[in-house]
Amino acid sequence: MTLVQQAIYLAVLPLLALALLLAFVRMLLGPSLPDRVVALETIAVTSVGMIVVYAVASDEPVLLDVASVWAIISFVSIIAFAHYIERWRRKS
Repeated sequence: MTLVQQAIYLAVLPLLALALLLAFVRMLLGPSLPDRVVALETIAVTSVGMIVVYAVASDEPVLLDVASVWAIISFVSIIAFAHYIERWRRKS
């Protein structure tokens, strides 16, 4: 791995961690349920990005499979949350 690649990985991972932290704060403070669900999906996408960056930086291709499965699970969960929110709004 070259010095430039190491510098990029060292710059990207803290930025993704900051995005993860900000999304977590939004999830805790979100004024409504849809805001919290979007923050939760942002956390999932950011964590997938962190796994991918680490997989590339450490040359561990098996982690890309983990990131793919995590992305699919988070996509299915956001569909379930959207369905729940839609049913919740119909009742109120």
